[in-house]
Amino acid sequence: MKNATKLSVFLLCLSAGFTFYSCSDDDKTTPTELSLYEKLGGFNKVQDPNNPSQMIEQGRLSYRSVVDSTITLIVADIVAGSDGNLGAHFAPVVAEVSSGNATNVAVLSKNLTDFFSANTGGGATNTYSGLGMVAAHDPAQNPRMGARANNADYDKFIGYVGAAAGLNGVTDPELIGEVVTVLESLRAPIVQE
Repeated sequence: MKNATKLSVFLLCLSAGFTFYSCSDDDKTTPTELSLYEKLGGFNKVQDPNNPSQMIEQGRLSYRSVVDSTITLIVADIVAGSDGNLGAHFAPVVAEVSSGNATNVAVLSKNLTDFFSANTGGGATNTYSGLGMVAAHDPAQNPRMGARANNADYDKFIGYVGAAAGLNGVTDPELIGEVVTVLESLRAPIVQE
């Protein structure tokens, strides 16, 4: 009976497609699922490609890489005139970048990286101290936000995040699904139109 129980637990885990980092032979131990931060590389320190003299957690680097690629894709499409949906939202950022000022883009990247790292299992080493989601996406409270978002705008943004994830090697459909779930959980405070 004990072996049948273990086999059932194994098959259940396998069929659900979950990745666990803790398993035990003890029938009373419940496996623990990795956080999204851990699945994206976790706390393992690697050399920071933007600053080779420093180390960075792989999970944080994964988020930063996707965030930076997302920003680059959005700004490039807006500058090229091929993105009608998000141009108004990112007009302040595009204006700064177009005039050669990338300072606030770096702040945006850090804030987004902090937010996602802190809220997907990044532990005490990752904290977010920026505006709340409602204030951050309300032009009346945040002058760096050019317009309020609607559902179509947010869908387009999620598409950019998916494209950026692929550019950075995040192609596992289950992992992409988890990222989309996180983004969808933010829809209500971000979509204000």
